[in-house]
Amino acid sequence: MARILIAEDEEASRFLLSRALELDGHGVHAVADGAEALEYLQGGGEADLLLTDISMPLMDGIALALSVSRDWPKLPVVLMTGFADQRERASGLDPLIRGVILKPFQIEDVRAKIREVLAQ
Repeated sequence: MARILIAEDEEASRFLLSRALELDGHGVHAVADGAEALEYLQGGGEADLLLTDISMPLMDGIALALSVSRDWPKLPVVLMTGFADQRERASGLDPLIRGVILKPFQIEDVRAKIREVLAQ
């Protein structure tokens, strides 16, 4: 299965996402912010998909998506957000991202989006 990098600052959401995707057979590396995710990738960490919250401390998901698209252009990015204004910020990134998941989400919706993106 795929290696998924999750960047999510809310611990409960990070745990829920990690557990659900691991149960689907994926390898998961979860971090609390965009800076940690970027550090993981720069350090040689591997991922087949990046699932990131938009609103996080240190480095938000938009900045992370921009860095990833520049340095790892083949790594698909899926954003998550619970804020309408953040969703609008993400709309300009359509060529760089593969989807936006709105919070609160149903875990099955996340699983379906991950399956869809990985199948592309």
